Amino acid sequence: MTARYLVDTDWAIHYLNDHPEISQRLDELKTDGLALSVITLAELYEGIYYSTDPIGNERDLQDFLGGASILGLDVETCQIFGRQRGRLRAARMAVRDFDLLIGATALRHDLTLLSNNRRHFELVDGQA
Repeated sequence: MTARYLVDTDWAIHYLNDHPEISQRLDELKTDGLALSVITLAELYEGIYYSTDPIGNERDLQDFLGGASILGLDVETCQIFGRQRGRLRAARMAVRDFDLLIGATALRHDLTLLSNNRRHFELVDGQA
């Protein structure tokens, strides 16, 4: 199944912590296809390995990932990242590299990004 939505780290964490609104919304959107950036996956593993229940939390993550695609970094995503980062740097604006890579992944695959961190992504130009 082709994904329509890219799940940001905050939404994945809320889902894994049984946040009712996020859990319900992601369950509804699963049929349209969910994806995570490999960057999000790395951030999630950091949280798992330093949590109070790494084994249980990793099991929960694996269950969640069963309904999602993992999107890696390819040349086109890196090109989008480079254009975006250069544009932002020239304008003296900054977006954290991980967030910019997640945004570039959404642009590369033409996905709607699901995030509560609007300020992290609002500077990313919607053009790939």
